[in-house]
Amino acid sequence: MSENAATDTILHFDGAAQRRLFEALAAAVVANATELTDLDRAVGDGDHGINLARGFKAVAQQLDSLAELPPGPAFKELGKRLVMTVGGASGPLYGTLFMTLGDQLRADEPLLRGHVIDACRAAVAAVRARGKSDAGQKTMLDVLLPVAAELDAGGPDLFDRLINRAASAAAATVPMRAQRGRAAYLGERSMGHLDPGARSSQLLIEAACATLRECR
Repeated sequence: MSENAATDTILHFDGAAQRRLFEALAAAVVANATELTDLDRAVGDGDHGINLARGFKAVAQQLDSLAELPPGPAFKELGKRLVMTVGGASGPLYGTLFMTLGDQLRADEPLLRGHVIDACRAAVAAVRARGKSDAGQKTMLDVLLPVAAELDAGGPDLFDRLINRAASAAAATVPMRAQRGRAAYLGERSMGHLDPGARSSQLLIEAACATLRECR
């Protein structure tokens, strides 16, 4: 737990805001499914957008029930939906991200800024461990890790900085040589392509920031 968590700001995040957030995440993936699939076709199986869209469509069908849950259980249930419906590596990785976030946001505690930061840090660490990957290997972590670091800084312009950091981090994967997943088999041919996992992470972060900004 953060050292300042006990005196940190309580975040007012009700069921309606939670519903809007999950709806925005799903909409961002579904609207950009073709782009994500095209990116994956260049370096992988060509199914990243298709698989993620299927998972988030399943989430969209459960918005009312998810909105009734406390934040922790709701995020955990979202992660479970992705694990059950998204194929390939994306389901386990994004599922791990959201389920760990849910595990860390305890239902019996106030939702504090410090708790949320700790939960996000733990969720990214869990993805790192699950995928046995790190920064610089042309994966979703190349966006998640720098965004998690930016989150620690806080500040009145935090959402704008998180969006900008996610965009620049995703773009930085273009010249990288893939070291994980099917793209790694391409060697130098993986260079010059935007990583689809980095792009989907960027889209989710943009959607989350835009929605949470309105909830303040």
